[in-house]
Amino acid sequence: MDISVVIPVLNEESALAATVVSARGPAVREVIVVDGGSSDGTPALAERLADRVLRGPRGRAVQMNAGAAVAAAEVVLFLHADTRLPESFAAAVLAALADPRAVGGRFDVSLQPGSPLLALTGALINLRSRLSRIATGDQAIFVRRRVFDDLGGFPPLPLMEDIAFSRALKRAGRIVCLREKVITSSRRWRRDGVLRTILLMWSLRLLYFCGVSPARLRRVYSDAR
Repeated sequence: MDISVVIPVLNEESALAATVVSARGPAVREVIVVDGGSSDGTPALAERLADRVLRGPRGRAVQMNAGAAVAAAEVVLFLHADTRLPESFAAAVLAALADPRAVGGRFDVSLQPGSPLLALTGALINLRSRLSRIATGDQAIFVRRRVFDDLGGFPPLPLMEDIAFSRALKRAGRIVCLREKVITSSRRWRRDGVLRTILLMWSLRLLYFCGVSPARLRRVYSDAR
């Protein structure tokens, strides 16, 4: 098996280089960057670093689906532009999918730059995900390409597309929760306050599970794309 890494981007010039470098590995067939209309130097940087660069409408779900549509590998890994993969990520993914019952999975997450409160937050995110088998996009969700196609990709939602896809993937087969950690930027947490961000995230998920539309939820989540 080999891996296609898909990175949706929007004005990520400062973070993209480290992310693409982390996505290289012996089993990685290609790194695909999908730009949603950046106004900074992201597209030019992507052209230099990635194997393929696509441009299209803004929207994380739409961008990830566009990248997956051209991916050539048997496994597709979706990586946020401010998230770096661990050195052993490719071997861990392939080992997990050696089990034919496994349809996909995700990594544990570490929020960096860190603090004691952010370390606790990351630990709780990992525990919640391990118990529920539901992942968020910053945990680097990976999936067998054929399963992704069978599920119809990410639903075209303005928010919660990762949660919706994870729920569908969970119904398709075994979800692997890897203990290797991706490093995700804590910039939003630090900017808006850790406790405030925790309350916002949990409130959004609760409202989503109660049936509030992602379009309405997007109005209170300024970073949705």
